[in-house]
Amino acid sequence: MAYTFPSALKSEIENYFAAIVKNEQEEKRFARQTAKFEKKSARGKTPDWTVVPKSLTDLEQAKQSILHQIDNLIEHYEERLAARDTRDYDAETVAVIDHLKECASGVVLRVTKRLAKEKAIKLMEEVGIAEPRKRYNQYPFEFSGGMRQRIVIAIALAANPDILICDEPTTALDVTIQAQILELINKLKAERNLSVIFITHDLGVVANMADRIAVMYAGKIVEYGTADDIFYHSAHPYTWALLSSMPDLDTNEKLDAIPGTPPNMIYPPVGDAFAARNKYAMQIDFERQPPMFKISDTHYAATWLLHPDAPKVDPPKIILDRIARMNEKRGAEDGE
Repeated sequence: MAYTFPSALKSEIENYFAAIVKNEQEEKRFARQTAKFEKKSARGKTPDWTVVPKSLTDLEQAKQSILHQIDNLIEHYEERLAARDTRDYDAETVAVIDHLKECASGVVLRVTKRLAKEKAIKLMEEVGIAEPRKRYNQYPFEFSGGMRQRIVIAIALAANPDILICDEPTTALDVTIQAQILELINKLKAERNLSVIFITHDLGVVANMADRIAVMYAGKIVEYGTADDIFYHSAHPYTWALLSSMPDLDTNEKLDAIPGTPPNMIYPPVGDAFAARNKYAMQIDFERQPPMFKISDTHYAATWLLHPDAPKVDPPKIILDRIARMNEKRGAEDGE
């Protein structure tokens, strides 16, 4: 994750440490140096941070003095953060601390090729690559599609993320490999305590993977809720259309197709972007974008059908029949 802070502050810090590095290279004595930080926020001022090597001739002693001052500053901020709601802390503060620590430790932290290789092999093993040491020196064309997908996941995990974004991770994979990749993602989510954002058009994958679902159309979220909210209590006509076009092995009914084509978002339409393809559309849909209506604490939908003055409209029969079958299956599984 990257943080930003005022360029003037960045310049002051970089100039300060550039002077230290220059003195190190020239093996000269250190003069008194001061780095002063001022926050633009009104939530408190950052204390002045002063490093005073004085007339030290021992460069190592000067470095230790710098690190000591930084440690004191870090301890100060840790106490401040612990004393208030951590959701309200300022990323700018964290950025300054991280940047200073990095600079004072020698500008960059090097990773040897040996350590990088061992890390890569460990990640390959974690994502299920057989014989990772042998595979380490192979080229992409020597890997199957499923193995290449595992390598991409390993690359994403290298930074130890808190959030893993998976954009169509099962595209172009056969059903068996898809299942293996989804199982791997679920395993990593549990083991690493990850949050996963899954971007997909496959509602079958969504049903098996998601805790919360955001349905998007024309670049906007049109319905949001838990998996149960979306699959059992959907409220937006576009969600109904998606579910109606989802293959179902338990019926021979013809699938519904969504009529028309998506709008040209270079010249976005007035009103609801789905209105032209929505058989439930009212005049207001062509004039104004609907707000996000609250259905429950977990469920929201952007459709004028939820307005108190709108006529009552039930989901299509194909949706109601599918919900009935899913409830029947759920009841049978609970009975077992």
